[in-house]
Amino acid sequence: MWVSSIKILGQAIAYTAFAGMVGYFSASPAYTHLDPSLGVITLSFSHAGQTITECRRLTQEELNRLAPNMRKPTDCPRERVPLLVELVLDDKAIYREYLTPSGLAKDGASTVYQRFSVKPGRYGLIARLRDSRRNSGFDWEHQDNFEIRARQNVAIDFRGETGGFKIL
Repeated sequence: MWVSSIKILGQAIAYTAFAGMVGYFSASPAYTHLDPSLGVITLSFSHAGQTITECRRLTQEELNRLAPNMRKPTDCPRERVPLLVELVLDDKAIYREYLTPSGLAKDGASTVYQRFSVKPGRYGLIARLRDSRRNSGFDWEHQDNFEIRARQNVAIDFRGETGGFKIL
């Protein structure tokens, strides 16, 4: 009887100490995720570039060498080109990156999620994207002027099927 009441008292002390620690760390120490005097520009999208090479029509000789169940008239690669993304803020490049395609065969979409803290004010923005096999230049470009306030989040999205870059 004496031992079991000591065990219960010990458990109560341990649970109380644990609950006190959880309560303390749920509110302290104070953490500020972002300086309240700044705004945020977020670049976030997923997009698939063109395939590395174009589809090729197989010759009759090549088709005859294949098993009957593998005889497709065209050979189309799955791998896609990496995307080149560039973000220019007031004539200063703040982001330039080649984004590799996802997937084991590199046949999926390339994804970007980047955040940039900026001081409140008016900015000129240029967003560029190359999603083709070309060696220079860009396939998509968007220019815009916008104002950002403290604690405001401006999002930049890309949808090729609806015209390209959007600033939200």
